[in-house]
Amino acid sequence: MNTPNYIEVIFNDINAAQSNILIALLNNCGFEGFEEREEKLKAYISERDFDTAAFAEITSPYRLSYHIHIVPSQNWNAVWEEQFEPVSVHDFVGIRAHFHPPFAGKVAHEIVITPKMSFGTGHHATTWMMIEQMQQIDFANKQVLDFGTGTGILAIVSEKLGAAHIWAIDVDEWSIENAKENIARNNCGAISLQQADKVATGETYDVILANINKNIILQNIQRLNDCLATGGCLLISGLLAEDEPDILAEISSLQVTHKRTMHRQQWIAMLFTR
Repeated sequence: MNTPNYIEVIFNDINAAQSNILIALLNNCGFEGFEEREEKLKAYISERDFDTAAFAEITSPYRLSYHIHIVPSQNWNAVWEEQFEPVSVHDFVGIRAHFHPPFAGKVAHEIVITPKMSFGTGHHATTWMMIEQMQQIDFANKQVLDFGTGTGILAIVSEKLGAAHIWAIDVDEWSIENAKENIARNNCGAISLQQADKVATGETYDVILANINKNIILQNIQRLNDCLATGGCLLISGLLAEDEPDILAEISSLQVTHKRTMHRQQWIAMLFTR
């Protein structure tokens, strides 16, 4: 597989509220990774997916200063690895790269990943909340769907929590390759990977995980509902707090119950059960 060139957009003099809004909007138009620093936001998207007109439409209302750089494919892994730091979700899950020292008993489950540009390393608030809430769900001997797997972290956590089998799908070839590498690195044997943009019909899952974005969740919510088993859990994120009314309105006619909404840095994760 040819590694794509990536575009790095650096926004300067940006406050936390602007940063959170931009991350949500850019995530919805294909940006895959973000790095937040004091008064600075870095956003990344593959060069082949970058839409100049859509980017201008999103950013122009904020009148922010930014610079755009192309990161050649041969340099990308080094750039991303340099920026990657270990992250933990309480004492539940620790995520580190292979070149970091182990957590040494500080967390219940340790995940080692190859840091590449795939969404879901645990650093973003949405992935962090998904993992935190997974601690409250019974995965033992369950059938799981990880819709939009990215790095594969949620699928890996599912297996560590005792899931019988996990189907992990993503539309992006690069994410599938990265997830495959991470699954192997963590010695997982119960995860099936597939490059796809839709959930297969006729399947039923006890737990469905979808950490993507508002638009894709709304487009697929009926199909996700259709394949959720009785007694099952649907956990979704990739959403801003302001997205909650739209999600609840869309899901109100479906056969699920809204159990709770979690908040972190203006982002939310929502848990539904049947």
